Amino acid sequence: MSPHELDNPAFHALSGAHRPLAIRRGEAARYRPTVAPFGALPPEPTAADWEDLAAVAGDDELILFGLPVEVADGWEELGRFDVVQMTAPDGFGRAHPDVVRLTAEDASAMVDLVAEAQPGPFSSETHLTGAYYGVKEDGRLVAMAGERLTTPGWTEISAVCTRDTHRGRGLATRLMEAVAHGVHEAGRRPFLHTGAGNTTALRLYEHLGFTRRETANVVQRVRVAR
Repeated sequence: MSPHELDNPAFHALSGAHRPLAIRRGEAARYRPTVAPFGALPPEPTAADWEDLAAVAGDDELILFGLPVEVADGWEELGRFDVVQMTAPDGFGRAHPDVVRLTAEDASAMVDLVAEAQPGPFSSETHLTGAYYGVKEDGRLVAMAGERLTTPGWTEISAVCTRDTHRGRGLATRLMEAVAHGVHEAGRRPFLHTGAGNTTALRLYEHLGFTRRETANVVQRVRVAR
């Protein structure tokens, strides 16, 4: 059976839709540091692929996303944790009148919200990975979600976060539906990741009908050995 594109989503994103956001050498790639900390290798990477990744990584720590890989000589793994990859049910997603499409003018507000809510990595140009949506009250961004990794057939729902003062109002669900609606409009299917130990998020996503893929996905923090 050939590998599924969701087994190595960053590689497929950086080789396709997100190529303009990539720093590449050979088959190895990474996002520009201001976009995301993710690096990518082809399936079953060779020593040459690791050397190419080292060339684009420099002194930076990178995050590898997907099926676990054995780190090559000359590299060190700084940590890893298990993630659950989930796919949306058919028909999930719809527009909401209180949800607005965010723009580059909202970038600093998005970074500030992520710093408070801590949904995962988010930098000054992460919003370039796709469409981001938010809910604003009195001109202040109080919740958001958007598109991150985009493969040929799938787009990841990411950065789902709400300020503590606005939790319990269903904003996360509305935003996920808005993102999913846009993903379907683009001819792709939504998926997402969450930490394997994040029981609150897992309960929400399962309640919404998301199903787990049966693969051993991990996040691996790696860098060139010093």
